Amino acid sequence: MKWLLLVLTLPTENASTRMRVWRALKSLGAVVLRDGVYLLPDGEERNPGLNEVAEDVTTHGGTAYVLNLPRVNYPFEVLFDRTAEYSKLAEEITDLTARIDAGKLNEQMREARKLRKTFSATVTIDFFPGEAQRQTAGLLEHLDERLEAFNAQGEPSAHPGKIAARNPAEFQGCLWATRRRPWVDRLASAWLIRRHIDSDARFLWLASSTDCPSDALGFDFDGASFSHIGERVTFETLMASFGLEGDAALTHMARIVHYLDVGGLPMPEAAGLEAMLAGMRDAIDDDDALLAAASQSFDYLYTHLRREEPAT
Repeated sequence: MKWLLLVLTLPTENASTRMRVWRALKSLGAVVLRDGVYLLPDGEERNPGLNEVAEDVTTHGGTAYVLNLPRVNYPFEVLFDRTAEYSKLAEEITDLTARIDAGKLNEQMREARKLRKTFSATVTIDFFPGEAQRQTAGLLEHLDERLEAFNAQGEPSAHPGKIAARNPAEFQGCLWATRRRPWVDRLASAWLIRRHIDSDARFLWLASSTDCPSDALGFDFDGASFSHIGERVTFETLMASFGLEGDAALTHMARIVHYLDVGGLPMPEAAGLEAMLAGMRDAIDDDDALLAAASQSFDYLYTHLRREEPAT
């Protein structure tokens, strides 16, 4: 194994440069041999980063030398042991796995994304991977499986079949029911119902889809009046049922909802909409209030998309 050595001095009065250099060396995975002396395994992917740090130092009045060390009879590899980082990360992953709660799933999925990001960053500077990395990866995979299982609870299955045409005039002032703590497809479907199908719609939020009363129109769960049909998510099923597919802005929204609900072709507006809805869902406990807040976002998006339609 060959090594890269960075020897530098920094002007003591330049605190911002010192902090910037420290962060850069940390992100590269360098270890400190002594004050001003940093070590990295040799490698084409690491040379540019170390040279950039050296250039930054000299530009701001310091001195820096990048040296190539020959093979030396010293176990420098032990200095790059990442077991402590993996152990801390494993504790956090295990803790999150143990407290997964369907009512806090959105927040916990964001926690999981941060843990995955930390894991990826640690792997990047784990130049001599071993059992600690493998075990942590396994814990992270188990966490993902648990989150996916919780997220899938109550989600509708796609069923084959034809979509019957419905007359909106026959669906006015109805009670509509879906699962509580609505997410993208349910929120968008409820907005579509109230804005484009049944302006006097009332909504019932169910703890379980089996609680749906006989006088309510269920949506977005197995056995509901309106749910996933074929490749369509509930929003798209409702559009087809009530003859709304000729609206180009709604069709564009349908592609966004489809992507966020079941995946597929990415849509440029999807990330922003998902972030806003996630913030609302975390901040608002009442589902009626959540729908009211989300409906404003859907209103603005719909207005924007209508203005974006090409002139005919």
